[in-house]
Amino acid sequence: MKSRIYRNPVGVSKFTGLVLILPFIIGAVLFILYPFVCSFVVGLTDNSGSLSFGNYKNILSDRNFRQSSMVTLKYTAVLVPLKLVVSLLVALLLNCELKGIGIFRTALYIPSILGSNLAVIIMWQYLFTSDGLVNQLLGVLGIAPVGWYGDTNAALFIIVLLRVWEFGSTMVIFLAALRDIPKELYYAAKVDGCGRIKAFFYITLPQIKNIIFINLVLQIIAAMQEFNAPYMITGGGPLGSTRTIGMYIYDEMFRYGDDGTANAVSWLLFVIIGIIVMLMYKFTDRLRRD
Repeated sequence: MKSRIYRNPVGVSKFTGLVLILPFIIGAVLFILYPFVCSFVVGLTDNSGSLSFGNYKNILSDRNFRQSSMVTLKYTAVLVPLKLVVSLLVALLLNCELKGIGIFRTALYIPSILGSNLAVIIMWQYLFTSDGLVNQLLGVLGIAPVGWYGDTNAALFIIVLLRVWEFGSTMVIFLAALRDIPKELYYAAKVDGCGRIKAFFYITLPQIKNIIFINLVLQIIAAMQEFNAPYMITGGGPLGSTRTIGMYIYDEMFRYGDDGTANAVSWLLFVIIGIIVMLMYKFTDRLRRD
């Protein structure tokens, strides 16, 4: 049998692999590492151009930053559990083997593709105006109209509801995990007289606990960095009730031109998210391994 000789057009050398990944290394250094380091240095630079921790001291004593931090934490605490529950329930429904179920899966994923683009924002703003569709439906039910943009709690609820509506990506991850659960477990449970509710708590949840944790981490990171929705829908109002840390960074950078403070807040946000994620990994480690 004739032997075949493989010829590498790149050449054979101990540096061949390095040459092949060199474009990625250059891109990572120029567009990730360099901005990362520059951001840290700028965050330490005060108005006089000297390096100090003055920006961080000013931030921690700034009432607007404390308010933005509380708004972000409140927003995250409300949004993340609600979005996970809705995503999991929809994934359970879409896990059924029905004719045409693919159409429903596609339709329910579309809002995540649309995201917070201008058309969606205009639609959302109209829905919650004083004479919008939501207040019209409340009027039909005999409920007094709500001033969505004038009430601090209602304004934040609008943002939360928009993000819950965009549950598609989280739902797809849950759906993939549900379809990966062995069917034999449910058959055995059914033979033993286990109902659907018990099967959900004793089979489904334990089998997807790691996926729940992954979705939890991803959604917390995304919620802590929220900017688009409150900026375009409420502008941070009323009275700063929807002004997140992301909006605070934007204002400091582009409205007030204080790039030192903006970068310092970005690093504080990075540290806060890192601490939250590490604590989550630490306190859920045993639960995820059991």
